[in-house]
Amino acid sequence: MRLHRFIGDFDLSKKTVELTDKAVINQIKNVFRLKPGSELMIANGQKQEALAKITAMSKTAIALDVVGVQENEKEPETYGILYCAILKKENFELVAQKAVEAGISEIVPMLTNRTVKTALNIPRLEKIIKEAAEQANRGIVPNICHPITFEDALRQTKNNDSNIFFRPSGLPMREIKITGPRVGIFIGPEGGWDDQETELAGKYQLNMATLGKLILRSETAAIVASYLIVN
Repeated sequence: MRLHRFIGDFDLSKKTVELTDKAVINQIKNVFRLKPGSELMIANGQKQEALAKITAMSKTAIALDVVGVQENEKEPETYGILYCAILKKENFELVAQKAVEAGISEIVPMLTNRTVKTALNIPRLEKIIKEAAEQANRGIVPNICHPITFEDALRQTKNNDSNIFFRPSGLPMREIKITGPRVGIFIGPEGGWDDQETELAGKYQLNMATLGKLILRSETAAIVASYLIVN
């Protein structure tokens, strides 16, 4: 049976851990209906995790015995950074959730020339990302940055080993050579990249790639590209 998983600021060097987060307590008691004696997994977000057993429950706290600590070995070797143009609220939330499940390590929202929506609820996205990381048995909680401009995102590419700029007329992925573990993935807005942005990406020597002959929605492209690059 799959154990429920929680990622938090846990000190796994201790033999006992106390949960005091109201949302987590509610989830354990009222959603999953766990009882004293039930087992679950807790992780510290730094690739360490432990099997734990509930020993006591109250309205404000849940006590756990830490049974054994181990390293999480499920994290991808590729550190994927998803530079995604800001999309409509529900579409960007879908991207954040599924990209994290696919193994992305960092999400950078971008303001592009054809961006329509510019506001993001970062706390809500952080919650979605954390839950997705727990669902996927991740050893870390991927980071989401505050929005930056497309030009600022391009300036960050010097810190990456490879950078892939996805557009309909790019090269097939089998012809793209990826070097090094740190890879930037660029996905445009609903209306696509404009000529100025494509030209600028070329000046920064980003690899121009396509996901095929079919035209994908931006959220679909972001999810598919994340999985392909990371895995």
